[in-house]
Amino acid sequence: METKAYVDYMVQQTVDILGIDSPTGFTANAAKHLMGEYEKLGYKPVMTTKGGILVDLGGKNEDDAILIEAHMDTLGGMVCKIKDNGNLELTPLGGFSPNNGEAENCRIYTRDGKIYEGTFQLNDASVHVNGEYSTKTREFKGMEVVIDEEVSSADDTKALGIMIGDIVAFEPRTRVTDSGYIKSRFLDDKLSVGILLGQAKYLADNNITPERKVYHHITVYEEVGHGACGTVPEGVTEILSVDMGCIGDGLDCKETQVSICAKDSGGPYNYEVVSNLINAAKENDIDFAVDVYPHYGSDADAALGAGYDVKHGLIGAGVYASHGYERSHKKGVENTFKLLINYVR
Repeated sequence: METKAYVDYMVQQTVDILGIDSPTGFTANAAKHLMGEYEKLGYKPVMTTKGGILVDLGGKNEDDAILIEAHMDTLGGMVCKIKDNGNLELTPLGGFSPNNGEAENCRIYTRDGKIYEGTFQLNDASVHVNGEYSTKTREFKGMEVVIDEEVSSADDTKALGIMIGDIVAFEPRTRVTDSGYIKSRFLDDKLSVGILLGQAKYLADNNITPERKVYHHITVYEEVGHGACGTVPEGVTEILSVDMGCIGDGLDCKETQVSICAKDSGGPYNYEVVSNLINAAKENDIDFAVDVYPHYGSDADAALGAGYDVKHGLIGAGVYASHGYERSHKKGVENTFKLLINYVR
């Protein structure tokens, strides 16, 4: 199977999606974009009440359908206090760490449609002034968004239209290197969304009708734990979450591989599904690793926690520095794509 054109397509789709801010609870713009991309491929995506996207990719056996899920919501922040100096205190959206956001550019979205730029900094961020700069604990209470407007009081900031509850999105800083590395915030999980679009394009381009009915579900609340708690179509017997593959001490996965998760913090994945994924990878010469993730939960976990009687699995391209400035590789994209195509086949 020739994959280069599809890898290029998936990487470009990922770059495009990364360029659309979509912290948890603020995903409408990204959803509108993705609806359009599925429509270009000839599908009829449906917007769920929750704001996610459900797509029927076709298939013969409707009583043994597979639901493949990725999420477009990301980490971010929300204004929880407008400070006396006019700067903003944040509360995190999802598992965002203040250490990973320090000195990062960000955008503040107001309820009346304005967008302001700022930078997330330690309080009193000048090294030549703050003698405790190096030892200060990085926590949201001790950090602030410095707005790129001439403000010096809470009233000045409120006059801009900024208020409690406004969304703050962080700059992804996306780069694709000549050596094939993909670097950005929020590869978790927009890289997987790009891969799902690649699978949809492959099925459409080749007029393939899978033996099993296949659905895609792009969820919007994964980062806060309930992304896939609903919207499981009738006839679905298996949920496959496509999310990042973890990289770190004690794990085998590399950025160039597809990771197959055997267990995460929610418990073991379905033994049959994991075995079938491993067999599909072996039979098709796909570079993979099997790992146990100690601090992880997926949309598939959420669906089972909501009471759905389905088998479940989890795969994803290897991603380094999760929830920080993340990195993967085109080979990891290719291997994940090939596993999806051959597993569904």
